[in-house]
Amino acid sequence: MAIELFNDGKHICLMFSDLAEEDGESVQSNQFLIVQDGNGILLDPGGVLTYNELYMAMSKYFPPKKLKYVFASHADPDIIASLPRWLNGSETSLLISRIWSRFVPHFCPQGKTEGRIIALPDEGTLLPFGSTTFQILPAHFLHAEGNLQFYDPVSRILFSGDMGASMMPPDLATTAVTNFDQHLSFMRGFHTRYMVSNKVCRYWAAMVREVDPEWIVPQHGAPFKGKAMIARFLDWIETLDCGVDLMTRDMYVAPRAVNIRL
Repeated sequence: MAIELFNDGKHICLMFSDLAEEDGESVQSNQFLIVQDGNGILLDPGGVLTYNELYMAMSKYFPPKKLKYVFASHADPDIIASLPRWLNGSETSLLISRIWSRFVPHFCPQGKTEGRIIALPDEGTLLPFGSTTFQILPAHFLHAEGNLQFYDPVSRILFSGDMGASMMPPDLATTAVTNFDQHLSFMRGFHTRYMVSNKVCRYWAAMVREVDPEWIVPQHGAPFKGKAMIARFLDWIETLDCGVDLMTRDMYVAPRAVNIRL
């Protein structure tokens, strides 16, 4: 089901939180569609389970075949495993970090990506689209080496990829966080493992304060809305020890036993 995050009659931002069924084997993920000027941009469209529903939702606003861009914050399967279907079913181009632009063709049949990948620079870029200019922001090592985020200045939504993600069932991901302290139980483990270091978290938080979004909407779990809740999240993430900050020599020991169930 599509959830409207923003709609002023001309510019629409939709979130889908339940297209990849939570079955204990796959992680919940959100997909996003921005509609404007008779076309759209699909953000982090996900795996093959999401394709049909997204295609049908898109058809209510414009012919899906005319989809202008697919944006990928990075190259994980839950981000763009459905890419071959979008390349077959539309005229879209893929926007992705240059770090991943030569890896993406491995998702697709040979030749399908030729001329259809736009490799984005490390520093990000402005993206003109009809009457709006979006910002593609650098977010490297949060968690991917080449990681980018998408800021919509009309809705003031920062689509933040894995930053701010929470591991929760789809029905809890549909509404904005209202109790930050309770929400930490869904977030802490993910961020301590997937964010690379406190250093890059601090750099990112400083950049986001300058952008001053009204929403931070991650690719997993519930969004943050409003200055107070966003400030709580930024204050937390910029002081979090994570990733390599937590590594010790004891974590790099050759195993001497079978530790898996065969």
